[in-house]
Amino acid sequence: MKKILVLASIAMLAACNSGEPVKTDSMQSSADSTSPASAMKTITSPYQIFYSSEFAMDEPKNAETLLALWKAWDGGDLSAHKDLFADSVEMHFADGTIIHSSRDSVVAMAQKVRDMIASSVSSVNVVMAVKSIDQNSNWAAIWGKEVDTYKNGKIDSANLQETWRFNKDGKADLMFQYKQAAAPPKK
Repeated sequence: MKKILVLASIAMLAACNSGEPVKTDSMQSSADSTSPASAMKTITSPYQIFYSSEFAMDEPKNAETLLALWKAWDGGDLSAHKDLFADSVEMHFADGTIIHSSRDSVVAMAQKVRDMIASSVSSVNVVMAVKSIDQNSNWAAIWGKEVDTYKNGKIDSANLQETWRFNKDGKADLMFQYKQAAAPPKK
């Protein structure tokens, strides 16, 4: 079954590609010519870029909101930070689960999962806030590691990459998560 899905995915990607490189302006900035953003070159891609490749660094507030959400997860009380979510939230998890519901429902579901874990400790490798110029949307991306200790003593460790979108009010309304199993910390 997996082979069929992989082959179908490859066929769909090949069908979407016209073979012509697609050029997009990347990281356009109104900053002076000495800034790193203005030094970015146009991307030549053999693939059609469906969303955007025109990003610029954004104000840090969305990255700070994302860090607060991760810290709330570690602390075990998500309700204290529920106001950081928009009224409607869509979340795509690494296991394929997709949740699209009200803020209160999403926070309640997440809290139920978190309550199964005795402790969670996160470390952050990278966090950044970016703005899609052509789509006029604000995002924050985070890469890190989460080490969970379950109530039965089992330790689970994962490398995570999450990309969060924030609405015009600075509230999280969309999240994509990617996960790779990691070796648990040595005792």
